Parts: sequence; structure tokens; C-alpha cells
Amino acid sequence: MCTSGQIIGGLLVLSVLEIGLGVSSVAVGAVSFSLALTDHKPQLGDSSPFLLCGICGIFCAKKKSGLVMILFSACCICGLIGGILNFQFLRALTKKSSSLYSLHLASMSLACIGIGGCTLSSWLTCRLASYEQRRMFSEREHSLHHSHEMAEKEMTDNMSNGAPPLIYNGRV
Repeated sequence: MCTSGQIIGGLLVLSVLEIGLGVSSVAVGAVSFSLALTDHKPQLGDSSPFLLCGICGIFCAKKKSGLVMILFSACCICGLIGGILNFQFLRALTKKSSSLYSLHLASMSLACIGIGGCTLSSWLTCRLASYEQRRMFSEREHSLHHSHEMAEKEMTDNMSNGAPPLIYNGRV
């Protein structure tokens, strides 16, 4: 079983990967867009959701709150959907004889890697949420046990002081 530090480290690595994929996808998109403008051909394909997913992943690894984990999971789902749609559009558009074939192939490769990264990030976020839930339950249980011990100690202190016992709901 992974520790919280290992899960957070994995999330950070995947988030940096997603940011790199997003930046490189935007760069490939800009180059292919400029080439498409000269040929007057339509340009499809943008993997910038991976950039947003990576930024949210770093924020999730730092904060570890429930709302941030939900936001990151939503970004991962958007990245998955965007990556799948991008891949399908590019696959339908790509012709081997096209001058933009290598750029489309690079963009499709980035989309595939991004889809894999989003899938792994979603899985690690679920693992981190499960780990945090167990940790919080353990802390709450420990706190509850400690408060019962303090109440019992207070009761025995009052009885040893000679103070009359207080009765609450029929209990001493």
C-alpha cells in the first residue's frame, strides 16, 4: 500500500507531465494553425485541457482538501473528454499525403499520452481521497477516545476532592 507522500509525489509528477503536455500541445497547435492559415485549411485539435489539469493537480497535491480533490477530478474528466475528442477529430482529419501529417501525428501522440496521464491522475486522486478519509477517521476516533478519558479523569478528580457528584440524566 502506498503512503500519502508517495501518492502526492506521483500526483506531482503526473501534474508536471500534464503541464508539459499542455504547453507542447499549445505549441504544436500554434505551429499547425499558422501553417493551416497559409494553406487555408481548417485546423482541428487542441490539448490545452491537459494544461489546466496539470495546474489543478499541483494545487491538489499541495492542499489535499476535499473540494480541491473534486475540482481536480473534474479537470481530469474534462482532460479525458478533450483528449478523446481531439484524437477523434485529428484521426478523421489526418491524411498521410497531407503536409500537416507529422504535426497531426504529434498532436495525436500528445493526446494519447495526456489521456493516459489524466486516467492515472484520476486514480491517484481517488487513492489520496481514500487515504485522507482513513486518516481523518483515525484522528476523530483518537480525539473522541481522548475526550472520554478526560471526562472520566474529571469525574474521578471531583469525587476525590470531596465535592458532591453531579447528576446528569440519571448518571453520576
